[in-house]
Amino acid sequence: MIADLHIHSNYSDGTSSIEEIMLAARHKGINVLSITDHENTGGIEKAKQIGSSYGIEIIPGVELCTFFGNEEIHLLAYYKSVDNDYLQEKLKTLRQERAKISWAMYQELKRNGLELDWEKIEEDSGALGIIYKGHIMRAIWNSTSQPKIFDWKSITSWFKPGGMAYVPYKENSFTDTVDFIFATGGLPVLAHPGLIRNQKLMADLLSYKPIGLEVYYGYWEDQQGLISRYEKIAQEKAILSTGGSDFHGPFSPIGLGEVVVPGKCVASIKNYLHME
Repeated sequence: MIADLHIHSNYSDGTSSIEEIMLAARHKGINVLSITDHENTGGIEKAKQIGSSYGIEIIPGVELCTFFGNEEIHLLAYYKSVDNDYLQEKLKTLRQERAKISWAMYQELKRNGLELDWEKIEEDSGALGIIYKGHIMRAIWNSTSQPKIFDWKSITSWFKPGGMAYVPYKENSFTDTVDFIFATGGLPVLAHPGLIRNQKLMADLLSYKPIGLEVYYGYWEDQQGLISRYEKIAQEKAILSTGGSDFHGPFSPIGLGEVVVPGKCVASIKNYLHME
């Protein structure tokens, strides 16, 4: 079995359409995948329709940004169904908050002397027209008015704590989001723990309530070392393990389906969600 349980499309900050993702998944022999766009489940139904003809199973998902211990923490939420009014209303509110933060990031860049065309960013912002920091980063990279003196790693650093465009996302607490996911019938999973700066937070994050841990992830450095570390932590403190590429499009350093996700991860999620 080949599975990828962390994928972004152009319904959030990915560059590939659902059709492109599903076709690529078919060519790569992927059997199970999850579309986990930020604050958005709009692409899932289309993925399921295409998946039924390609023989690819879809586990519905979404990625949510939260705040805990003065740090941005991401949660993946997996569902049997996202046809839930409470869920969709909350996601709509979160997308509106996301848009405000993106505008604030743009203003910080402008204040620091980096001029970008906001209207052009809006045009390139995907299926729903919500701008994410990924859209702004790609606009910087693609800008013809700025010299190519920065690499991608430098650009991404501007949007991290201490960077000139960093704006903290404080409106959505980690604990409230875990509760919300449970209340809407979902499975909360702590995403890419290796990207959490303060690893001392891990104990509190995994002890609030029983949640899953994304163990298998496409880290750029020391991938196997980090995966081994989080395998052990998951065995001790999480209810299950998941994994995926965090694919955002052809520019992604880790390609679709390139992270090896054990079949037991899929089985555990489906069992938890009572999916046949």
